[in-house]
Amino acid sequence: MTGPIADVAVAEDPVAAVLDAHDRGGLIALRTSGTTSRPRLVVRTTASWVDSFRHVSELAAIGTSSRVCVPGPLSATMNLFAAVHARYEAVPLVADPGQATHLHVTPAVLLALLEEGSDLRGRTAVVAGDRLRSGLAARARGAGARVAHYYGAAELSFVAWGSDEDDLRPFPEVEVDIRDGRVWARSPFLSRGYAGGVEGPFTVADDGFATVGDRGRLAGGVLAVTGRGAEAVLTGGATVLVDDVEEALRRAIGTEVVVIGVPHPRFGTVVAAVLADAAALPAARRAARSELSSAQRPRLWFSLPRFPLTGAGKVDRAAVAALATSGRLTPVQTAAENRPAR
Repeated sequence: MTGPIADVAVAEDPVAAVLDAHDRGGLIALRTSGTTSRPRLVVRTTASWVDSFRHVSELAAIGTSSRVCVPGPLSATMNLFAAVHARYEAVPLVADPGQATHLHVTPAVLLALLEEGSDLRGRTAVVAGDRLRSGLAARARGAGARVAHYYGAAELSFVAWGSDEDDLRPFPEVEVDIRDGRVWARSPFLSRGYAGGVEGPFTVADDGFATVGDRGRLAGGVLAVTGRGAEAVLTGGATVLVDDVEEALRRAIGTEVVVIGVPHPRFGTVVAAVLADAAALPAARRAARSELSSAQRPRLWFSLPRFPLTGAGKVDRAAVAALATSGRLTPVQTAAENRPAR
């Protein structure tokens, strides 16, 4: 590959910039979010995207008679990929979800569409960006939609594909391995790492397998992604992994929950759980007592019927935490706690 690396995020037409780089045989740089203040640019060949197009078309049943809607911003890698795929395959892109046969959305956006009463009958929702819970997938299918779900990362591209988080199998041409509890993948779709020597979670082993540090399990050919990275709350000298707490609570209540750290004068930070459904508090607390260690159990419980989203359509954890620390979230209590003292 020769020529300059095209930073497609700053292009007036990012889709055209990717396709132009492909015609030139050049490299592209994609912006990805991180936990540091330094932006990261993921560098990859355009072939590492284009060579996966035929698999995506087959798995999602996208053809020239399809109409694709990508409601999120093209600054998000998953959205840009979907738009480039559609234009490369000469599939019309439409702005109105009601005119589309295929929607590329995050789980949070899919939930919002369902709650707004959007007509999903006969449409395919291709869902990524976070884990698609089986309950939300079933709700979408109940509304008449066909649902596809994939797991990947800007650095890895596609890793696994299925119908929800419980049905993820390795994407075509991708080998998946679990090493020390982390998900590793080897495929033709991997990136070349980060521009400018910036550090990040992307690691490549000598055998060509790569990881971004996400935790998971592989059994019977099905990949379970159990944690996206290592987001944690430090409380009372203990490190609590957010994903572990959320997973235990979601299994018990069947609805969305976001776990955050909230400042505390004695412990520095305490674990707090924000429930989408306040009525789920008793079940959530029972699960916390029976399945979580003392350090993992939320000390504060809040209710927020609709979580704020980032521009990429994911739950905005920073915004949720800001609401909790500012006192703008509603604390929730069990019926016993609400009973007046005698």
